[in-house]
This record gives sequence, C-alpha cells and structure tokens, in this order.
Amino acid sequence: MENWSALALAAAGTGFTFLMTAFGSATVFLFGGGIGRKAERIFLGFAAGVMIAASIWSLLIPAVEMAEDQGQIGWIPAAGGFVLGGLFLLVLDRLLPHLHPGESEPEGVRSSFKRTTMLVFAVTLHNIPEGLAVGLACGLAAQGVDSAVTVTSAAVLALGMGLQNFPEGAAISLPLKKEGLSSVKSFVYGALSGIVEPIAGIIGVLLVGSVTGIMPWLLAFAAGAMIYVVVEELIPEAHLGEHSHTGTAGVMLGFLIMMILDVALG
Repeated sequence: MENWSALALAAAGTGFTFLMTAFGSATVFLFGGGIGRKAERIFLGFAAGVMIAASIWSLLIPAVEMAEDQGQIGWIPAAGGFVLGGLFLLVLDRLLPHLHPGESEPEGVRSSFKRTTMLVFAVTLHNIPEGLAVGLACGLAAQGVDSAVTVTSAAVLALGMGLQNFPEGAAISLPLKKEGLSSVKSFVYGALSGIVEPIAGIIGVLLVGSVTGIMPWLLAFAAGAMIYVVVEELIPEAHLGEHSHTGTAGVMLGFLIMMILDVALG
C-alpha cells in the first residue's frame, strides 16, 4: 500500500509539473507573433531562480539531514551527489549534442525539422532531473523513509518545479512559432517536452524503496543536475544582450518565491 501511495503522490506531483509545462506552451495561442526579448529573459531568469532555491531547500538540505539521521557525515553525500549530478549532465551534454536555447543552427543546416528536434530535446533533457527530484521527494514522503522529507515539502518542490515549468514551456513554443511552425504544432512540441517528468518521477519512486541508504546521494545528484542546467543553459540565455537587468530580476524573483514557499510550508 505504501508503494501505491508513493506512486500516486509522485504521479500527482509530476503530473502537475507536466500540466504547467503544457500551460506555458499554450501561451503560443495568446502570443502567436512571439514575445519581446525582455519578457523572455524574465521567464528564463525566473525559472533559474526557482531551480536554484529548490536545489538548496528541497534537495541539498534534506540530503544533509537524511545523511546525518543515518549516522553519516552530512556534507559528504551532499557534496558527492552534487558533483556526480553535474558531471552526469556534462557527459550527456557532450555525448548528445543539442541546440541550446537561443543558439543558431550550424552553418549549412537549413532543416527546420532538425532545428525543432534539437530545441525540444534540449529542454526535454533539462526536465529529467526535475522529474527525478519530485519523484524522489514524493516517494520519501509517502513511504515515511525519513523525516527530512515530508508530504508538505514534496508538494512545495512540485509546486516550485511547476512554477518554473510554465515559463520553460513558453520558452519552447514561442520560438518554434517564430521558426514557422503552426501554433498547434508549437504547443504540442512544447507540452511533450515535459512528458519525461512523470516518467522520471515514477523511476524516482521505484528507487526509494530499494536504495534507502543512498537516498542522500540521489537527492544531491538531482540538485547537481539542476544547477548544471541553470548555469549552462538558463542564466546565459537570460542575460543575452547588452542589458541583463531584467534577467537578473527574474532570477531573484524566482529564488525569492521558491525560498519563501520552502521555508514557510516545508
């Protein structure tokens, strides 16, 4: 029964994050002609701020507390898992070349289908650690494996991921519309980029029951992967151009909202 409860909670949490990606992608129907660069920077910066705060309060701090409850030195699995998560995304980035948001296609490549595929893959790749993080938190909360992660804190993490998925969905669908795709196709591609989150979330739940001893490592792994995404993708894109104040404001706002949610409700 505990397993079914954990799966149901993870399905609800990651289902919410997926729906928020779809809602964000649906903005293409409202802004068919695209949005200004300033608004796009705010969206991307907001997503980055939420992910940074979620990595700290929803993943790294619970990882340290959980390790200490297990009699370990708290910072060791937190640091180790964090490094491994970043290295994992680095290796994927190297082995599976993809188009970073805002990046021009290689010279001589004129296939809009290829560009579309690479752009969708880039954001889909980012959503994997997010889904894993939510799934791990939901699994821990439902099974009562450790008091460091509660149902409330898991819900806050899912809420935070959902908040940052909204601008992320828009960041896919709106550029695709500019590439010449129809509004419907742009929406579908944007929404489908988030489907990996429920899948990764279920995997996270299944990992909880069998690898309790390394859960601090897994939580920190997800944090490291998310911070890699923030530094490698979101912040550079949010600060393209001569003036980056709007991107910076978006980062700070996203961080502030997620921090308050985690501290007040966690």
